[in-house]
Amino acid sequence: MISFDIKDLYVNIPIKDTIKITEDILSEHNTEPITQQIIILLKTILEQNYFTFLDNIYQTEKGVSMGSPLSNTIAEIFLQHVEQIYLKQLLDANSITIYARYVDDILIVYNTKLISPLTISYTPT
Repeated sequence: MISFDIKDLYVNIPIKDTIKITEDILSEHNTEPITQQIIILLKTILEQNYFTFLDNIYQTEKGVSMGSPLSNTIAEIFLQHVEQIYLKQLLDANSITIYARYVDDILIVYNTKLISPLTISYTPT
């Protein structure tokens, strides 16, 4: 059994990668003009990603602000993509018996006879 907690998830989400992932997902289900309009809006929102702390206003240099209405959605899009790339084959091969995730907390139960201990890392493109 393994328990993960993704460290500083929101501030470490690769925005450019996540926008591209979102664009790919949207293009599967929408026309090109609709997809591009949504992507333009998404980029505009993420470029104006401000937050307040101790009565001061800041703009994030990377990632998304915790508490932003869009943060959870962006995190979910990114994490589902990572799951699809890194965990789908293990889930399909029944190497992982239980996989549960709530936002950035992950619980995995896996068969040690089928796979060696997991090492997962993501390198932004």
